[in-house]
Amino acid sequence: MSDVKVSSYVADPAEAQQLAGKIVLVTGGASGLGAALCHVLSSSGATVVVGDLNLDKAQTVASLLEEAGAKAHAIGFNVGDPVAAERAIEESVSRFGRLDVLINNAGTDVTLPIEELSFNDWDRVMRTNLYGPFLLSKYAARHMKDGGQIVNIASTAAKRAWPNASAYHASKWGLLGLSHALHAELRPRKIKVTAVLAGGMRTPFLLDRFPDIDINTLQDPVNVAKAVKGVLLLPEQTVIPEVMVLPMQESSWP
Repeated sequence: MSDVKVSSYVADPAEAQQLAGKIVLVTGGASGLGAALCHVLSSSGATVVVGDLNLDKAQTVASLLEEAGAKAHAIGFNVGDPVAAERAIEESVSRFGRLDVLINNAGTDVTLPIEELSFNDWDRVMRTNLYGPFLLSKYAARHMKDGGQIVNIASTAAKRAWPNASAYHASKWGLLGLSHALHAELRPRKIKVTAVLAGGMRTPFLLDRFPDIDINTLQDPVNVAKAVKGVLLLPEQTVIPEVMVLPMQESSWP
């Protein structure tokens, strides 16, 4: 299955400057929802730092954004590495002067029954899906002196469970808890924290693991990216701690 062609996304002219002046770091920004987020937010005027484990792919996305007239930068790093996570935040701030928005989107999964799930597999999922958002939020918050926004991309997997995905569920339920805890802790500092629970999307993350899935029941990741943009555009006096974004045809959620 090929990835959605998010590079063709063009904002309505009325939307072109809605996020002008905002510096946004998107982790896992080289493909799937991450790439969609980079294109949608960039098309709305944001300066986007594309963070990804694969630097070459991150640079490709950043180049596409720059070709469209936007400001962008690519950083290759492992979100679960404390040193690398701190350096990514510092590099973003050093290059653009500040950081307004952090989107913790990087994610991974190992689809195996628990008897076959190794410690290393479990550890990798936790480091990417849970430790990464903790580390990046910790380092980003210190730079958000005048307020900012942190968006944690969770999943409907943080509200329900299915077989052979114990590491993924544990990490996403943990991420949802972390997100709500940070909402309570950082709110007095004018830092908004939102968890976005995304339903099934037409991305390699899902399609490569479940090639027989009916793509008609999935949503375009651009639609989820637009929902995230909506969260970022809320008035200063309003915050949404949690939002769920589902495809209309998904039958596994009431």
